[in-house]
Amino acid sequence: MSIAQFKGAVRPVLAARSWPVWRTPGWLPVFITSVTVLYAAAIVVSASMTSFYPLQVVLFGFLLAGSVATVERTRKAGENAGFIKDMYGVWELPMAILLPPLYVLIALIPRQLMMQWRIRQIPLYRRVFSAAAVGLSYGAASVAFHAVNREISTYFHGPISIASARALLIAACGVLQWVINNGLVLTAVKRTEPTASVREMALGSEPLHNDATEVCMAVLVTLAASITPIAVAFAFPLVTLMQRSQRHLQLLTASRFDTKTGLLNAGTWDREATAEVARANRTRSSLAVALIDIDNFKIINDTHGHLAGDKALRELSRTIKLFLREYDLVGRFGGEEFALLLPQTDEQDARRVAERMRAHIAQMPIDVGDSPGSEVIRLTVSIGVAALSTSGSQLTELLATADAALYRAKHAGRNQVWVTTDTTSCSSYTDSGGSEAAAG
Repeated sequence: MSIAQFKGAVRPVLAARSWPVWRTPGWLPVFITSVTVLYAAAIVVSASMTSFYPLQVVLFGFLLAGSVATVERTRKAGENAGFIKDMYGVWELPMAILLPPLYVLIALIPRQLMMQWRIRQIPLYRRVFSAAAVGLSYGAASVAFHAVNREISTYFHGPISIASARALLIAACGVLQWVINNGLVLTAVKRTEPTASVREMALGSEPLHNDATEVCMAVLVTLAASITPIAVAFAFPLVTLMQRSQRHLQLLTASRFDTKTGLLNAGTWDREATAEVARANRTRSSLAVALIDIDNFKIINDTHGHLAGDKALRELSRTIKLFLREYDLVGRFGGEEFALLLPQTDEQDARRVAERMRAHIAQMPIDVGDSPGSEVIRLTVSIGVAALSTSGSQLTELLATADAALYRAKHAGRNQVWVTTDTTSCSSYTDSGGSEAAAG
């Protein structure tokens, strides 16, 4: 081997060593490595046990072509960042059911390479882990199907009973694949993004509806492909229509959120908060609104740049969500201003939540660089809180009251919480000695 050849062989290894995942604290690198190694081992073991037959190779080619065509359809719409869900299972579940496990295990590799090349380039380890997680889940579904399918004729008799049992078994294997894949992927996502909501990503009504539709379509394609590989071609227009419908729902969902922080945008927050205030007035229950403003945020942008400012906004957004319940509403209202709505929360509880939030943010270091050891900054926030009175109020009135409290917190020295109702106002803050003080 020449020096040039040696450098060419070593370069990928050195590039892999620079992946950000290795700098992630905790067990995430070990988890990703273990899943990837297990996936590679599954390929090796299944390859040693597989015999190739022409009809199986032809069916694999049809299904792989459908997967590649779906990648091209996705390229036109673009691939969303974060937790990705698309219609690839329509082609990959039939591979797992109708072919030996090796076929579906290796099918994930060209699919991920196509996505990296044709759709969007992301860190390579994410593509590798995605292929491993999806491959293992389909491998488990394949093994489960072939193990149980051999016993169907023992317990069921007659072609209709056997066909019905087999269809239900295919659906059950599709559910098994869903559980394993989501378990592996969401474990990594939750470790990377502690504030990410598993319920929203996988267990919400829309994700579950989309996943159930995909499994049902995959079962139909599997049954059709078991008759003739040509049937796969007739499934593509239906998959295209389902993709288009799913993309429409994704666009509607994305329109609700602020792109920089992932919080509700101002319009969505206002609509949902208005409904919550109306409900609180109708049921005569407590409710509070808070406005949070970052102190001297312009200095951060001027000193460290707008990219650092954007990163600070994202870190602050994640921190705010740590202090909130699932049914609280948080949105980005302006450049560095955030709005909270706290149902079932009176003035004193809202004050305590806001104070804990303010104190935590003041002590929280924020790494504004992309490399270890980069510069760390600290932020403080001023918070104005307004509580719904028993006489009833409108959201606009609550926001005006909270904004007035925020104004007083700013002019009283910043890094404070002011709580205001229709009859009283007070401020709470932490002084330089760390003790809490109050002024009326």
